[in-house]
Amino acid sequence: MARLIDLSIDSDQVIQHLKHEVKLKTVYQSILCKQIIEKASQERGITVEPEEVQAEADQFRYDHKLESASQTLEWLEDNLLTPDDWEAGIYDQLLKKKLADSLFGKQIEAYFAQSKVQYEQAVLYRILVPYSALAQEIFYQVEEEEISFFEAAHLYNIDEYRRLACGFEGKVSRWQLKPDVAAYVFGAHPREVIGPIQSGHDFELLMVEEFIPAELTNDVRQQISSQLFDEWLESELNHLVYSQ
Repeated sequence: MARLIDLSIDSDQVIQHLKHEVKLKTVYQSILCKQIIEKASQERGITVEPEEVQAEADQFRYDHKLESASQTLEWLEDNLLTPDDWEAGIYDQLLKKKLADSLFGKQIEAYFAQSKVQYEQAVLYRILVPYSALAQEIFYQVEEEEISFFEAAHLYNIDEYRRLACGFEGKVSRWQLKPDVAAYVFGAHPREVIGPIQSGHDFELLMVEEFIPAELTNDVRQQISSQLFDEWLESELNHLVYSQ
């Protein structure tokens, strides 16, 4: 039973809430995935040592500035966790990572070589506005050098974060963009204005600051590993569910 302030919540109430919010199936599938990971890890002799859990916990505390035991306990209590709950969660994450490395660690370089183009990156700026006519007018103004792309982004962008950042979107990989948008972006020249492109009910203009060639960095390794593992896990889950 969880207790929050002066209210008590039992497991039946949690289950009923998940049903009412149509989230019970998601939780059910998550539990099945945990069982699949545990079974596959056991079959491969994969284990997680207490020292590994402790090291991960220490890193978490450092990253979240939980500098004392009392601060950590306060954080655990605020999240309705016991120290054992927390360590069990860390154990599960480490086991999942080790299993992914065991299954797909040797396939990452080959996968990257086959899909290298998808990991090309562009440093992208974006202006999002609500009307096609306004997007077209901004396009003409920037093309005629009546205003810079950055000034226009700061004046017209309806996305507050991008408006304050003068349109800066950041580094974007080809795979993160819709295919048609990716074709526009990676077919453009640096500082060329792209668009207007319809985005839902709004319209956007794009500009590439620079292109970054694909490189198998640690982040890309992790992305590929996670993708391959998620695909494997979904396949295993479907097999388990539909074979019953």
